[in-house]
Amino acid sequence: MAKIIPTGKSLGCAIEGIDLAKPLSAADFELILEAFGRYGVLRFPNQSLPPAGHKAFASRFGSLEINVAAGHYCVPGHPEVMVLSNIVENGKAIGLKDAGQDWHTDMSYSRTVAFLNVLHALEVPVRNGITLGATEFLDMCAAYDDLPATIKSRIASLTATHDFNKFWDEMLKRPGTQRKPLTPEQRAQKPPVSHPVVQEHPISGRKALYCTVGYVVKIDGVPSAQNDELMAYLFKHQVQDKYKYVHRWAKGDVLAWDNLWTMHNALPDYRDDEPRHMRRCQVMADWVFKAPEVARVRARTTPTAQR
Repeated sequence: MAKIIPTGKSLGCAIEGIDLAKPLSAADFELILEAFGRYGVLRFPNQSLPPAGHKAFASRFGSLEINVAAGHYCVPGHPEVMVLSNIVENGKAIGLKDAGQDWHTDMSYSRTVAFLNVLHALEVPVRNGITLGATEFLDMCAAYDDLPATIKSRIASLTATHDFNKFWDEMLKRPGTQRKPLTPEQRAQKPPVSHPVVQEHPISGRKALYCTVGYVVKIDGVPSAQNDELMAYLFKHQVQDKYKYVHRWAKGDVLAWDNLWTMHNALPDYRDDEPRHMRRCQVMADWVFKAPEVARVRARTTPTAQR
């Protein structure tokens, strides 16, 4: 029987008693969907999930993205399953090595944004008994709630421009990166796009800031000097420690997090000889805004989700 164990923070819970390698029952599916609306970051411990099973679970929540820059960093025969790893075999990297990033929300640079990241931990670096390579999260609903009324009013109808190249260029500057500059063809596939600065979460109904540090280049329609000031204010406000939750991985974890609610950052505190190996599926937000299952869960849980 499924059991939910909250972290006690504003984000995060563990869900025990569900084998993700097997088809989800209707009851377990709704339990998981409701948990996304309550906790945002869901951990399923001790999973053994082959690539096909990984895709099958993730695709229950929306269509799966094939990353424009993933190249050969995918499981053979499964282009939707990207490999994130620092492991080198026979002189060749088996996955994309992202040893340290910055605060961002995946796919905010796309016309259709992301709903979930679903990562499966195959190898986790450990040094002297301490787990390394944690993933940090920021609660963007709590960050919105804490904004002054004057700022809420000011940003209520604003949009911001998100650009894939901003984050990519920053990552190119990192020592030891395997990334290469985007080709003109890749840039053409992901031109800058605009999204509302404030989003209403489809499950909980709560409002969240959607002004991701990694990709936003400007707030639309705001004069330049005021633009810089407002962006700096929002960026600084969002990354306060009081909004932070840290997930420390264990081998076998499947971690699924909500990109409509959170920003995240991978900690680069491990060496190249300390293996970290993850598989990732990216779930787009094309199903969650229109699914009858979501409407049903929202109607049942919204009064208690508004916290």
